[in-house]
Amino acid sequence: MTDRPTPGNWASVIALGVIWGGTFMFVSLALRGHGPLTVAAARTALGAVALVPLMLAFGRRLPRGARAWAYAAPIGVLNTALPFFLLSWGLQYVPSAFGGLSMATLPLMVMPLAHLFSDEPMSWRGASGVGLGFAGALVLLGPGIAGFATGPLQALGQIACIGAAFSYAIASILTRKAPRIDAITLSFMTLAMGAVVLVPAALIVEGLPRPTGALPDAAILFLGLVPTALAALIRTRVIQTAGSVFMTLTNYQVPLWSVLFGAALLGEDLPVTFFAALVLILSGLALGQARALRALFGGRAARPRLTPKPPSTPR
Repeated sequence: MTDRPTPGNWASVIALGVIWGGTFMFVSLALRGHGPLTVAAARTALGAVALVPLMLAFGRRLPRGARAWAYAAPIGVLNTALPFFLLSWGLQYVPSAFGGLSMATLPLMVMPLAHLFSDEPMSWRGASGVGLGFAGALVLLGPGIAGFATGPLQALGQIACIGAAFSYAIASILTRKAPRIDAITLSFMTLAMGAVVLVPAALIVEGLPRPTGALPDAAILFLGLVPTALAALIRTRVIQTAGSVFMTLTNYQVPLWSVLFGAALLGEDLPVTFFAALVLILSGLALGQARALRALFGGRAARPRLTPKPPSTPR
């Protein structure tokens, strides 16, 4: 049982929403000077390196058994390497706000996957929430997907962002089945495995990165340090003191902040369908998590069957 959230917990979860919501804007900025593989590789490598001092400060040690690494390898690919690349590639052709909205579908993808492959059966309320949320995803994708009416690269960019969310969802199910490893250590292991995949690929395809300008380079540093190392520390502390249910409030914030940053700071022209999709997706998420939200705001401890865990690593 966890205590009621403190003002510090609320400040922390809001900070996480801002950090993760701003990730997509910083990816778009980094792409102005670097290729998508370089951006993805830098995120994983810098993030892994930045987590080393945190592991030392908290006295964390890497597991010795092969079983933990057997899970960390595929989780690292599905939770860092693949989605980081898909998002970086996709955000070359779609607004950064689209990336944030696509991530809002992640918990909705986890629910049916957990029903099929884990020990969390989905109720009619959860199924209704999933259906409503995926209706929002269809609105988000729009009619141009089938006929590539908006251009093949834009359509493929949209699919890549949704594919990143699906990759995160599969990784979440694998994480549930993995041996118990503390969040910071598992984050380091998965980021390290992702870097093993992405760094050689980036060097082969895009070559050795070079400084290209203050803004793209600063964006890469931000992506590697803030949404990974700093956010991992904040996330761990919030879960320890306020619980994982409270952490799910970030799922509602990320798309809102991504839309705000994209429109206000990048000047993105967002169609009305983005906002319609946002309402449908968040409504579906709220419906699917209704039991957990009632327990949270009613002050009662609960173990909701349908509440998806946040991804092991930031967006």
